[in-house]
Amino acid sequence: MKKAKLLSMVSVFFSLILILAACGGSESSSSSAGGGGSKGDTVNIGYSGPLSGPAAFYGERTLNGLKMAAEEINESGGFEVKGKKYKINLESLDDKYLPNETGANAKRLVQEHKTPIIFTPHSGGVAALQVFNQQDKFIIGAYTSEPKITESGNKLTIRIPPRYDGYIEPFTEYTMERFGKKIAALPTASQYGKDWTEKLLPHWEKSGGEVVYNSSIDFTKDTDFFTIVTNALKKKPDVLFIGGASEPTAKVAKQARELGFKGGFIIMDQAKLDEMNKVTGSYEALEGSIGVLPLVDNNNSGTDKFVKKYNEKYKEDPGSEAGLNYIAMNIFVEAMKAAGTVDDSEAIRKHMQEGLDNLPEEKKVYNIPSIDKDGGFESELIVGAVEEGKIVPIEVK
Repeated sequence: MKKAKLLSMVSVFFSLILILAACGGSESSSSSAGGGGSKGDTVNIGYSGPLSGPAAFYGERTLNGLKMAAEEINESGGFEVKGKKYKINLESLDDKYLPNETGANAKRLVQEHKTPIIFTPHSGGVAALQVFNQQDKFIIGAYTSEPKITESGNKLTIRIPPRYDGYIEPFTEYTMERFGKKIAALPTASQYGKDWTEKLLPHWEKSGGEVVYNSSIDFTKDTDFFTIVTNALKKKPDVLFIGGASEPTAKVAKQARELGFKGGFIIMDQAKLDEMNKVTGSYEALEGSIGVLPLVDNNNSGTDKFVKKYNEKYKEDPGSEAGLNYIAMNIFVEAMKAAGTVDDSEAIRKHMQEGLDNLPEEKKVYNIPSIDKDGGFESELIVGAVEEGKIVPIEVK
């Protein structure tokens, strides 16, 4: 009797361990106006991005764009595929901006929620998913401007923002002409930052400039940039190349100004000038910066409506990460309708151009004429610079 009782207690103990293990993992949340779950009338869409840590605001704003699109679709009664109505359930997981976490999250999303599409907003996370997404048959909604992710030959990857290498020439020309030829590089230490640096600095030198300092900042670890900014400024640069998520990038710019830097800033496309302004406290601190023109200054058919609704919901202006992911979700839904399926990722991918062509006019927050053969949205480059305390558009030739 005692032995049987002991075996029973051991069995219960191990059962509890298994239950607790199953409940572990990254924090998860779902968003669906029609209710969550994996019902026959629901399409689960996945998201893995930074929802904690220094890039949390960036990850949340990306997710906000997806949420708004899903909520609008669901509130309108959903969408129809082959005579059946579907609603969207958005499953989101925090990857803390770590590619290994992105990979683990994607495995969980596919296994538990059967997600045909998983969005992620960083190149390291996209690269991690490309190892197995074709085998596991899900499309990567890649919010990264890294050209390599669509040049890799992965047939189930869609790049959402325009490639960053289109910014290299106008950014170089503007800052070199206005401030001088000496540049110091202090970008984010992520793979995206390394790739940007490998493109920009050779072009800078080819254009007659000099690289006087080249380092990087790990925003997942560093919160005080005094030492590295001081070391860069000792080389007397005319221009600082900085970037990453908006908030930490703004802190680097602010600290450079506090240390007496008077030159210009080349801002990588992830950081947004209007979001940086909230940290620096004024555009005067960002004088001479060149980067992506804020979404609120765009003039597309769906921009004003989207900005107003986003502002009412989240009490702030949206950035391009919110606007472009909002468009992407709507294009994916149109592609599902055109493909006649909500779960065949290969068929959905084949109908992405048709999905773009069928995008309603009021959803066109940005102008995206086409999707290239490798799966990249061919958006027009919209550049802005801070001049005399305000953002002005810069024509890209």
